[in-house]
Amino acid sequence: MKTIFSGIQPSGTLTLGNYLGAMKHFVELQEDNHCYFCIVDQHAITVPQEKQKLRDNIRSLAALYLAVGIDPNKSTLFIQSEVPAHAQLGWIMQCVSYIGELERMTQFKDKSEGKDAVSSALLTYPPLMAADILLYKTDIVPVGEDQKQHLELTRDLAERFNKKYNDIFTIPEVRIPKVGARIMSLTEPTKKMSKSNPNPKSYISMLDDEKQLVKKIKSAVTDSDNEVRYDKENKPGVSNLLTIHSLCTGESIEELVEKYAGKGYGDFKAGVAEAVVSTLKPIQERYHQLISSEELDEILDLGAEKANKAATKMLRKAEKALGLGRKR
Repeated sequence: MKTIFSGIQPSGTLTLGNYLGAMKHFVELQEDNHCYFCIVDQHAITVPQEKQKLRDNIRSLAALYLAVGIDPNKSTLFIQSEVPAHAQLGWIMQCVSYIGELERMTQFKDKSEGKDAVSSALLTYPPLMAADILLYKTDIVPVGEDQKQHLELTRDLAERFNKKYNDIFTIPEVRIPKVGARIMSLTEPTKKMSKSNPNPKSYISMLDDEKQLVKKIKSAVTDSDNEVRYDKENKPGVSNLLTIHSLCTGESIEELVEKYAGKGYGDFKAGVAEAVVSTLKPIQERYHQLISSEELDEILDLGAEKANKAATKMLRKAEKALGLGRKR
């Protein structure tokens, strides 16, 4: 049985892209693996946050994890800041990392470009991400393509520590889903769907109601030839909608192309909307049951307890390897 770790920032409601590209697969992974699902709230504060909104987002994300099918009897769901070992090992990983390699991170360069005041945490959060993963003897980390560079750094830091101090960290494997890893924007189908996009029509929130979902999909950018065909280069909008339809229903893209042959984009978009509504409706119903419940708090308390036990054990090994504290 492999150990899998995944962390998502509580920085707003997740999109359909987050669900189809990641969370849907988490439900399958927990059946045959030991999974840790972490709400990485300490990563969220690398940029300013309004405290009540952050707390609400943390709770909402926890409820969504459970609503999509994460089972607390099979997986460990917890909040990063409730396990102090993350920040403690994060400091150790900072001490192992080099400024040059952190400055080469693409996300740091993108987020700091043109800004006068940049939080030092934007530079140093990859070592905290490494700590998140290494605390649990993680074998596999499922991530999107945009996080691959950070996972490679995690592997480098673990190997560097093991070689210099003591061979205690498992070197994690990066796993990028082959299908649906990149659901694209509805308004700019050459860009990834993102909850940070200021245009709400560009993404589908997992909590959008049926009316909003249908409206967004009907207004999704396509092209002028009115042919449903998969061609990412020449028909990115149609191809993106085909991918969404396929992942929501389980029908292959080839089957869908045949299904909509000779039909216009109106029928096609109506079919996509129906598939998305059918996928998200049961998730939303379960979410609303959980969001204000004691059950949610009980699950998070249990998750924190389990995560603390495993993380503290690994932290002590790292501290001992470095010579920290009084224990010999």
